[in-house]
Amino acid sequence: MKKLIYTIIGILSVLNSNGQDILVKNGTLITITDGVKENTDILIRNGKISQISKGIKAGAGIEVVDADGMFVMPGIIDAHSHLAIDAVNEATDPNTAMVWVGDALNPYDVGMYRALAGGVTISHAMHGSANAVGGQCETIKHRWGVHDPDQLRMEGAPRTIKFALGENPMRVHGEGRGITPRTRMGIEQVFRKSFAEAQVYIEEWKAYNSGKVKTPPAYDLRKETMADILKGEILIHCHSYRADEILMLMDVLRDYGVKNITFQHVNEGFKVAPELAAFGAHASVFSDWWAYKFEVYYSTAYNAAILSKNGVVTSINSDSRELIRHLYHEAAKTQKYGGLSDNEALRLITINPAIQLGIDDRVGSLEKGKEGDLAIFKNHPLSIYAVPQKTIVDGQVRFDIDKDPADIRIDIDPKETIPAYIETQTENGHSCDDGCLQGVHELLGHKH
Repeated sequence: MKKLIYTIIGILSVLNSNGQDILVKNGTLITITDGVKENTDILIRNGKISQISKGIKAGAGIEVVDADGMFVMPGIIDAHSHLAIDAVNEATDPNTAMVWVGDALNPYDVGMYRALAGGVTISHAMHGSANAVGGQCETIKHRWGVHDPDQLRMEGAPRTIKFALGENPMRVHGEGRGITPRTRMGIEQVFRKSFAEAQVYIEEWKAYNSGKVKTPPAYDLRKETMADILKGEILIHCHSYRADEILMLMDVLRDYGVKNITFQHVNEGFKVAPELAAFGAHASVFSDWWAYKFEVYYSTAYNAAILSKNGVVTSINSDSRELIRHLYHEAAKTQKYGGLSDNEALRLITINPAIQLGIDDRVGSLEKGKEGDLAIFKNHPLSIYAVPQKTIVDGQVRFDIDKDPADIRIDIDPKETIPAYIETQTENGHSCDDGCLQGVHELLGHKH
């Protein structure tokens, strides 16, 4: 019986993640790459956009969504998130390239549903910034409702890895453990040593595969990963703040022939915007977060606009389970601070993060052949009055403001006086048990 139940759950999970057929009618389509189309329909078949035009007829078995008076845009993409993972930092070594957050995805993270409530369909689940070279990351689709972690993965998305500059790796390793890196100079040497070792590793395997030597080198997943970066098979996403370190890392990458990098946060990017553009580096920034620690004191809300106007492919990210629901508001701030147009501002949360993740041929704009990821808004998404109504992933509605049950958004029973889970501490530091809950009931005046 148990085996049968698991089989049924597995089948439902697969059905729940497959591409669907849906017709969204009469909306104002913000395509990002082909202007704004009023009173236009968009048809999704088998999870992909098959037609964009007026007056599309719904065939049999196709769900119809009336978007009259609504704005329809590509699903929002967050290039820096930690959704669907619980442990962010493998903080045991300055280089942990051998670990991968995709090994431990959590399909039950309710943060994905809350992100869907903000129109976000894709996020980049990242390793943390405790290491100069951190672990590999995972690009996920917010297929809320699936049970199999593998179904969260965006199949075929390029591999990515987290690097970090500045105070975080210095504090964790130099100050915390008395090992390199203790300084910004030391961080540079972690990169150089790791790339140099990878070069040797590549040559050792070449020698073995060509028959020059009979004994293969010892397999080393950390070196293997660094070698794949050198080969251009892994995209770097680097935690960064200060301009001097940003320039330093670009120098290191030039020396080793590495071209694919997105600087994350990059608060002082406005100081070196021409240099970033010349290198071909991308920037994924906060709209207006800074001064939360010493190395982030020098920043500006004009950062995204300055970078964009200097030709740097720029996105706005959340790095937050709360802010991810408001990325359309974060993008709108660039209109006050920098005067970006509607389309320029919306590119920061659609096609630009898609470019940074190497998935812009599949998502980030409303185009025939792209995947059916949409966000439907009441009022323009850059308006302070914007309210997401529906979020569609692969042609399937994953968030619906009118139809979703309230218990998804709040608790098991939103009308219950005591929430379903209470975490409290006793005097000796242990978590509250049933005995504590009796005291809570008494404090609230409940009778048993």
